[in-house]
Amino acid sequence: VLQLLRGSQRGSEDRKGSLSRLRWALQNKETQQKFVRLDGSIRTLIGLFTSSMADMQMEAARCLHELSHSSDPAVAEACLPVTSYLLTYLSGHSVELTELCLYTLGNLVVESEAVRRQLLPQGIIPVLASCIQSPHEAVLEGLGYVLSQLLQAKEAPAEIVPLVLDSVLPQHMLRLVCSGLKAGTGAAVEFAWCLHYIVCSHTANAALLSLGALPALTSLFLEMGSEIPQDAPEGLELLVCPVLRCLSNLLAEETGCHLQVQDERLLIALFLILQSFLQQHPFMAQECLWLLNNLTADKPFFCWALLSLDLLPALLQLLPCSQMASVLVLTVLCNIAEKGPPYCQQLHQQQTLPLLLPTLVLPDPQVVGQCLELLHLLFLHYPEAAVDFLRQGGHQALEQHQSTPELRERARALLDMLRQPLGATTLNPCHPMLSAFS
Repeated sequence: VLQLLRGSQRGSEDRKGSLSRLRWALQNKETQQKFVRLDGSIRTLIGLFTSSMADMQMEAARCLHELSHSSDPAVAEACLPVTSYLLTYLSGHSVELTELCLYTLGNLVVESEAVRRQLLPQGIIPVLASCIQSPHEAVLEGLGYVLSQLLQAKEAPAEIVPLVLDSVLPQHMLRLVCSGLKAGTGAAVEFAWCLHYIVCSHTANAALLSLGALPALTSLFLEMGSEIPQDAPEGLELLVCPVLRCLSNLLAEETGCHLQVQDERLLIALFLILQSFLQQHPFMAQECLWLLNNLTADKPFFCWALLSLDLLPALLQLLPCSQMASVLVLTVLCNIAEKGPPYCQQLHQQQTLPLLLPTLVLPDPQVVGQCLELLHLLFLHYPEAAVDFLRQGGHQALEQHQSTPELRERARALLDMLRQPLGATTLNPCHPMLSAFS
């Protein structure tokens, strides 16, 4: 390493060759650690990186990029002196150099809080904002990578998200996501995840809503639902997932934003996407159900649309998918049942009860607890459901839960409802909107 470093310092013709060999050597973890401990090593790289010789500059940039891959925070912190130069060259004319600088910055901010704390006062957010106008996909993808790493930092909600919101980045990210996601561009995927991380910070949603994020993402979601193939190709879930999450969390805001989105095609798109991904990517059921919950919570429009479009059978088929899927399906059903007698009548007529009985005997208290909440709402608003429940032997399943501490009280309350005039006992259903899925 020392020999290669000395070779790169000399004015010989082999200087570029020494740098090139050094770059390959720096792919090794131990070599990285030894290199940063050598006196003058980083200073030498900076000198070559800032030189007027383009070929030497690129080789030095590649060496710095290899160093940035290190998972050792000491290596990242040794690179602190180079951060200001990396920012400077983001406004250069070489697309390849700009791309290298972006990925080097992105790698460094992952590993070191010290690097992030140095970059913020150096003006990384305004510099990144200037890059988003680039016509080059490679630059935009690198920019998305840096932003996504910054926005996942633990200090992001308090320190980074406000700076991003004060820049032109959000509106441009939204535009690029909506125009590029269907084409599957890497930049659009990166920016979609960036928007997701911003939404999850809870401090930014009002700002995003004011930019028209909800109608824009809704329109994108509808297009994706109509164009997605039956057997979705591998990797497509990475495009759909952040859009699902952004919509879910924006709809969870108590801003009346649900009034902006009353389009039953959303439900059709959601179930088409669910059908396309469920076989190969079961986790997408949870993603889709999270959105469905937030569409139906406190929103009679989507509750009735789900019933009238005959989507209930497809929803009920998801009950056995996983523990979380079961909870979310039952939560959506509670959202519907809470709306009153006509909704409960529809749930009953569409054969919901027979599928609830097997759920009641599951060993999972959380799933069974949510099932009990749903039964309470059905009995309360549609007494015929209680009659059928008794006829099908459901009271036996309730009696066995009287020995389960966390379920005993609710099971006993339902048994009391079955033994006396229906509607005389009330419970507080627990089916809140679910936000900040991350």
